[in-house]
Amino acid sequence: LGNGGSTLHVLRCLEEQYGDQWTSFTVLLIHSGGYSQRLPNASALGKIFTALPFGDPVYQMLELKLAMYIDFPRHMKPGVLVTCSDDIELYSTGVTETLTFDKPGFTALAHPSDLAVGTTHGVFVLDPSSFSGKGGLEYVSCYRFLHKPDVETMQQSGAVCVRGDRPQLGSSGNRRDSGTASECVYTDSVFYIDHSTAKQLLMFYKQMGTLCCEIDAYGDFLQALGPGATPDYTKNTSNLSREDSGLVEVRQQLYSLLHGTALNVIVLNNSQFYHIGTTQEYLFHFTAESKLRFELDLQPVAFSIFPDTAKTSDQLSIMQSILEPGCVIGPGSVIEYSRIGPEVSVGKGCIVSGSYINFRVDIPSNCFLSSVSVKINDQVEYVTMVFSVGDDLKKSVKLLSDIRSLQFFGASLPECLDLWSVEASDQLFSGEDTRLGLWTARIFPVCSTLSESVRTSLNMLSSVQHMSAFKLSGFQLLSVEEMLTYKDVEDMLKFRKQIYDEICLQRQKEKSDF
Repeated sequence: LGNGGSTLHVLRCLEEQYGDQWTSFTVLLIHSGGYSQRLPNASALGKIFTALPFGDPVYQMLELKLAMYIDFPRHMKPGVLVTCSDDIELYSTGVTETLTFDKPGFTALAHPSDLAVGTTHGVFVLDPSSFSGKGGLEYVSCYRFLHKPDVETMQQSGAVCVRGDRPQLGSSGNRRDSGTASECVYTDSVFYIDHSTAKQLLMFYKQMGTLCCEIDAYGDFLQALGPGATPDYTKNTSNLSREDSGLVEVRQQLYSLLHGTALNVIVLNNSQFYHIGTTQEYLFHFTAESKLRFELDLQPVAFSIFPDTAKTSDQLSIMQSILEPGCVIGPGSVIEYSRIGPEVSVGKGCIVSGSYINFRVDIPSNCFLSSVSVKINDQVEYVTMVFSVGDDLKKSVKLLSDIRSLQFFGASLPECLDLWSVEASDQLFSGEDTRLGLWTARIFPVCSTLSESVRTSLNMLSSVQHMSAFKLSGFQLLSVEEMLTYKDVEDMLKFRKQIYDEICLQRQKEKSDF
């Protein structure tokens, strides 16, 4: 459906459940993470439930979102506030300044960002007559919205501002570089749809019947807005991960529905937008000296049992985990919801999630390890995905002869398959359509216990690192895509609860010892 399709679907559910009552609601709608291919430890349970390294017990992304937006509803007319589950907006405004969502049409928050950031986000072309660039908070009307534009487009459309200065419409600076330090653009994050516009969108969805393509709530809704919007974007499919039949038509219908609708922007000059939806961003913000870590006071160890000897530096992030004396965790690594035994050494820059490691092992640096409980024929079993944190799970090829371009921990996929005695065929990949990639490759062995599944997957990795054979014949093999189809959420939560109970017990014991 895409996050736009899911937004429309949610509006329909609200109406079905509440009838006309929903016309008086203020709704918080959080897109909860899709497949999360760029941060697969969030794939099974959803990005909105990502653990954060602070709080006792640890907070999840959901709680942070509710805390960040807690002041919004009392200055909001009925409507829908739309947000992602992997971004964090921190801002400060004057004592008397409030964020008000009461205008017809769409109202979006805007944050000053470097031009490089603008190329991967939505960018507002602000109306210079309504914008000064001064103060913490300004209400501005938006001339048009650009979706992931290149630097030249930003400059030609008048989106580039000098910090503390207002934009000049149509000023197409001749510079082709990525902008000097003082240049910025205003990028998107959260947006609000007032009730009557939401109702229009719902009517549109009902008339459409079944959606045949993915709709993007940011690109496909916001690009239709503002007096400078043109329908050119409806035909541009270069940014898409897949081209859907009918997408251009649906975009054109949305354009004619929304064209002429206002796009109001609340410019937060003193704000910062953080994204933690990829393995690299997640590791950086949780373990390095990031601004976010400082602003939220993220902790190296949150709600965990952790021996001092395991610590190699403050640059790590341990969340709701039990680590036994003797283990060593390398700097820059994140461990969540796991049990780590005494003979385990984890390298630098790793992510370990939902795993139980009770055997002697050296986990190499930059390793991504995440375990999932699956239910197959009413039987609970375990699969552990293992990758390099830099591997691209979104990449896919159409032909079997091209799979050598897929990289697994620095080796080509066919090399790995040879080492594992797995035959490269069309049957190797799951899914209906011919998308051959690490996401759909059936390479991960199903085991009857959690620790066995971690051991087997680490053996696979070790065979690739040392170019030595490790036969996977005899195992049932699943792709990451299939793990999510068979996932057993209840069993995964049960494992987390056991860790939680044990940590609480340990705390009580420590208290009574004093």
